[in-house]
Amino acid sequence: MKRCIAFLFISALLSSGCASTWKPEIISGVAGLQWPFSPDKAKVTHMMTLTGFRENVSMSTLFRSIAFGEGTEDGFVAPVAISIGNDKRIAIADTGCRCVHLFIPSGEQYRKISSTGPQNLISPVGVAFDEALSLYVSDSALGKILVFDRDGKFLFSFGNDYETPLKRPTGLAYNDKDKLLYIADTLENKIYAADQTGKLVFSFGERGAEKGQFNFPVHIFWSSAEIYVVDTLNFRVQVFDSSGGYLNSFGQHGDGTGDFALSKGIAVDKDGIIYVVDNLFDNVQLFDKKGNFLLTLGSRGSGQGEFWMPSGLFADNTGRLYVCDTYNRRIQVFQITENYSGEN
Repeated sequence: MKRCIAFLFISALLSSGCASTWKPEIISGVAGLQWPFSPDKAKVTHMMTLTGFRENVSMSTLFRSIAFGEGTEDGFVAPVAISIGNDKRIAIADTGCRCVHLFIPSGEQYRKISSTGPQNLISPVGVAFDEALSLYVSDSALGKILVFDRDGKFLFSFGNDYETPLKRPTGLAYNDKDKLLYIADTLENKIYAADQTGKLVFSFGERGAEKGQFNFPVHIFWSSAEIYVVDTLNFRVQVFDSSGGYLNSFGQHGDGTGDFALSKGIAVDKDGIIYVVDNLFDNVQLFDKKGNFLLTLGSRGSGQGEFWMPSGLFADNTGRLYVCDTYNRRIQVFQITENYSGEN
């Protein structure tokens, strides 16, 4: 009889665990940490640091942790790309754990996506949401784009085939106006545009240093009607229209302000300010719409507002900037407190 009661109690605990909720692991920002450093001229403010996700503690959570060794927290190992959905959900590509962290604020749900079922992720390096909150993940080692529904369930994949000959897909960006997914193929030195079914619509670019050519492009960002491409080994950012027509570029190799050494992530905020991560400089540089240098954000280190080999970043429509501080195993979040272009 006692065994039956114990069994029923354990079963109840386990079943109640199905409805577990999660929350972000957050370290509050340092008061007054702003750029420029004069408070009356602050344009960017450090808000918080995200280090992972933690399951809300309950009896069932504690039992599963003790009995089966199931973790109640999931920290970042090497976050390299981030995207924010239109309902504030977060997807983070983490090459260190060969997974994508998916957090859905509504219902406080967390999913650790590490496989499609029969196939494990190997090197997830890019993430993007569409307007229906489908999640696109680029795996550079598999040479594929993996597509998941809004709940994190695998739908299908494409790439590494005759119709979409991807070699090393990296950066992703979604054009919600034309319903197109832009894909940076680093080895092909090309940008592909595919529809929501994975069908290739068009591509542009080739190896070279002229306008519209690339030398190992990595991250990309879509803003309004323009595609921003980090042309890493040409040490520049190139800007194209939605069909791949060349518009302009900026940047050069060097170690001065506004120069690039190993540029990675890129984002553009609602005011048109361009943010570019430099992996070797361990900072984020700000540029205006014309590519003129404005400000340097951060420096080498492990403190708040410092970076260690940062990678991807994302700017949402509320003025928040999310930076993948890769080797510090965290995401740092900043608030753009004022339009730095001088336009009011």
